[in-house]
Amino acid sequence: MLRMPLRTVVVVGLGYQAFAHWHLASNFDAVTGNGKPITISEGDLFRAEAVAALIALVLLAVLPRRWTVLLALVVGAGGAAAVLLYRYVDVGAIGPFPNMYEPFWYPEKAWSVIAEGAAAVAAATLLVAGLRPRAGSS
Repeated sequence: MLRMPLRTVVVVGLGYQAFAHWHLASNFDAVTGNGKPITISEGDLFRAEAVAALIALVLLAVLPRRWTVLLALVVGAGGAAAVLLYRYVDVGAIGPFPNMYEPFWYPEKAWSVIAEGAAAVAAATLLVAGLRPRAGSS
């Protein structure tokens, strides 16, 4: 069936999401929020996104269950939504979180949103198609 190819798309998409965010994180360390006493840089958020994508892809690759597909969907769709939101809307800084408005495209950003979107669509398709758990598991 299509489960393995769809899982592969999710894993590769999340892999690129993790790579791109980790690779770009240091470029955004200087972009910080105005929170007191805690300030979070955009680089910190990029690293957190990379770790979330890595965790989701490993869990899905090792333990293909509905909840791991759902986690992959949330991480992929959340990443794509954040890229698109901060590309088109100047949200501003919110508490300790920086203003991440970036109104232009560059290759890593474009490929990242494509990979995140593909991962999200493939994960949603897996959920709709009904990834069945193995007998005796949940």
